[in-house]
Amino acid sequence: MPVLEKSRPENHKTTLNFPADNPLDNQTLLALSSANPDLRLERNPQGELIVMSPTGGKSSRRNAALTALLYTWAKKDGKGIAFDSSGGFSLPNGAVRSPDTCWVSHEQLSKLTDEELESYPPLCPEFVIELRSATDSLKELQEKMKEYIANGSKLGWLIDAKNKNVYVYTPEGMTKLENPEMLEATGNLQGFVLEMLEVW
Repeated sequence: MPVLEKSRPENHKTTLNFPADNPLDNQTLLALSSANPDLRLERNPQGELIVMSPTGGKSSRRNAALTALLYTWAKKDGKGIAFDSSGGFSLPNGAVRSPDTCWVSHEQLSKLTDEELESYPPLCPEFVIELRSATDSLKELQEKMKEYIANGSKLGWLIDAKNKNVYVYTPEGMTKLENPEMLEATGNLQGFVLEMLEVW
């Protein structure tokens, strides 16, 4: 007899606590993620498991567009690699996060072993993009963006498509852009331009 689950709203999140004497390590988290491919799993700095259900159609389309655009640019630029939302990264603060899309330089990746690359790479992506869905908490996403920057990201874009706002994060602070026509990356991402009509 099939198991029926109650339907959950887009991006519904559940937090699970683990006992202090049996923490959720990277190997266990990776195994859980492999066994539950329909869920997006992260670990916060406190060691708690964050379980997120699949996104709705609009968010999925937008995320696919962002990943495709960044991947195409990165391949042509040649200085780094783009990753999609299924990739997790083990941050210096102990969290494992999966940005909606992100970029890591070949210089950073070259420092890792094959074993580290097979698991959650122990680094924070230099560039991250998070896309706010209809049910995402803006405050929680803003805290996550601050976490990326505090752990080594040089640039982060938090895109609130519903309200057509973009929050740009750098080590120098945050800037809010209202209904921008385009975003231009800086630093190692110089040359990556995102036309916002691709997202809105």
